[in-house]
Amino acid sequence: MGEIIPIGIIGGILLIIGAYFTYKGNIYKSMLVYLLADVIWVLLSFLHQDYLGAVLIIIGASLGVLAFIKMHNGTFRKTLI
Repeated sequence: MGEIIPIGIIGGILLIIGAYFTYKGNIYKSMLVYLLADVIWVLLSFLHQDYLGAVLIIIGASLGVLAFIKMHNGTFRKTLI
């Protein structure tokens, strides 16, 4: 594939940015960056005709969206145990 920057590298960079936002405590920003990375990973899966991988990524992203909504509404129970 003759892209300037491969799609996988862009997705990896977004994961690093999301981890940085998580480290700094900006959870909402990190969730949005992770969801953008998930879109890129789904695109990459479709390009490689890995439909099972795309479905699994979509399921994981959907669970991430539900967690984001729960955090935003304040109903997310936080515990370390």
